Amino acid sequence: MSRVRRVAVTSPQTRFAHSRRRSRGRWRVPRLQPAEKDRATELYRAQRRHGVPALLCLFVLIFGLPGAFALFPGLDSVRLLGIPLSWLMIAVLPYPAMALLARWQLSRAERLEDDL
Repeated sequence: MSRVRRVAVTSPQTRFAHSRRRSRGRWRVPRLQPAEKDRATELYRAQRRHGVPALLCLFVLIFGLPGAFALFPGLDSVRLLGIPLSWLMIAVLPYPAMALLARWQLSRAERLEDDL
């Protein structure tokens, strides 16, 4: 009867993999050239500045829903498929809105990278 040879399968995050990686030499953070560094700094600042409107829209979306329910308490009595509209607004509305907001912000950030 032949025995099948067992093979240990390890994750790259294991201690063994990390120790092997260290023995090859120390990893160093790559240094940017002065011109690249200035461009990277400018790009970082521009993307941070352009991220503020998206962040504000996210806050309005998340914190605006409770405000809408406070202003319009009748939303609790409106039902769609037997479910209160307020519950649907909390459970369904934020996720597609956040996905669209993320896509909008990503396209703006990529456009900035192309322009700078």
